[in-house]
Amino acid sequence: MGTMGNGNGGTPPDGGGRPEGVPDLPPEWGTVVIPDDARELAEESAAIRRELRKEVNRSGWRRLFGWPSRAGAAETSLRVPLLIMAVAVLATLTSLFAVAWPGQRQPPAVQQTAAGPSPSHTLPALDLIDVDGATVALRGLLPAAVLLTDGCDCDGLVADTAAAARPGVTVVTVTKATAPPPRANTPRAPGSGAPVVRTLTDPAGGLRTHLQLGTQGPGSVATVVLVARTGEILAMRTAVTSIEQIRADLARLV
Repeated sequence: MGTMGNGNGGTPPDGGGRPEGVPDLPPEWGTVVIPDDARELAEESAAIRRELRKEVNRSGWRRLFGWPSRAGAAETSLRVPLLIMAVAVLATLTSLFAVAWPGQRQPPAVQQTAAGPSPSHTLPALDLIDVDGATVALRGLLPAAVLLTDGCDCDGLVADTAAAARPGVTVVTVTKATAPPPRANTPRAPGSGAPVVRTLTDPAGGLRTHLQLGTQGPGSVATVVLVARTGEILAMRTAVTSIEQIRADLARLV
């Protein structure tokens, strides 16, 4: 059995010098022992072959299931959290962009049902015209029961509403006609605290437009809008023919 030096004083196996051009062995290898019979290395060779076979089998299973090799495992483990962070940042930016996107806010729709409109809906600040041609601020008559009576023969309903309303409440009839009949224009007993009846015209149809009401055809029905002193619409009833349909809501006006 011979030995091979590592460049730090080792002795060549033949006792002579190293052939010219042959590099020294790395110092960390130490002294390399070369057996005379190669069969002495059979055990080490078998162990190395077993390790190589295991590595080949592991690589085959990783390729079969699409798993990364050991060298790329660390790189793959970083990709998952980076992908999650990228998705979270993208979702946050999308939400902020949607909130900041300029757009028009739609006005609240008026509920044309028996329950009336949303409590947050208010009467618009409209100026209507009385029979003398004078301008009247609609919000200056609150609290009020506003009856839209276009095409309606509603004298009885107007009279019943005025009789059922509490003192301090104004009963307002609104039509689109340019010349309303003067019979309902005279306030009732202004000094007695009884409800006042005012007949006004809305030539431009601004009130109907704001309340999102269509044109009312001829008939005996009216739309009644009950408005508190603050301008809040407490209730809106369509197709009203009798005081009994609005009596409970009318009692809420003070």
